[in-house]
Amino acid sequence: MRFPLRSLYVLTDPNLSHGRSHVEIVREAIAGGAEIVQLRDKSASTRELVQIGETLRRITHEAEVVFIVNDRVDVALAVEADGVHLGAEDMPIGHARRLMGRRIVGASVDNEREAIRAVEEGADYVAIGPIFPTTTKPDAGPVAGVDMIRRVKEAVDVPVVAIGGINSLNARQVIEAGADSIAVISAVVSAPAVRRAARVLTEIIKSHL
Repeated sequence: MRFPLRSLYVLTDPNLSHGRSHVEIVREAIAGGAEIVQLRDKSASTRELVQIGETLRRITHEAEVVFIVNDRVDVALAVEADGVHLGAEDMPIGHARRLMGRRIVGASVDNEREAIRAVEEGADYVAIGPIFPTTTKPDAGPVAGVDMIRRVKEAVDVPVVAIGGINSLNARQVIEAGADSIAVISAVVSAPAVRRAARVLTEIIKSHL
């Protein structure tokens, strides 16, 4: 599947979901308008990730939503996900590109130089962040700010995803800065009503089409 522009990108996280499963979160997020979902679970075993991933693959396929697996190229291939998202400590982008074939390869970057390098190595999209302060990822690094979105957009010709501390109160700033997609974890996963939280963010994103 192609990477959808002007989209809500929801990452799962069992530590923030108040006991709700990956499946529950994904179903509700999709119902609220999410067009991309990522399986993110730092504590699950490979077997558990494959089992969860197979279920999410069926759900996202039926809903025609892009399904990405965080970090793990092997799991992404095993469950026939649409793509994988890689961080600095994961498999090098070039190696993942060869293994993933025509599937999506995304990469986390800190600035425009890293974004250019990621695209040269084969990334289909780049994720810049944290845009705002966040406690979801303690190792996320210094705050990039919305101006970094503009700088990365000028530097590369692939979709730019903004992530980190984004919520319904500041999402408009992110879209106005040029982000092609907003990626969130706690703003949706931790919300009392996942579907409603996703819908509010989706409406903000789509209002700038």
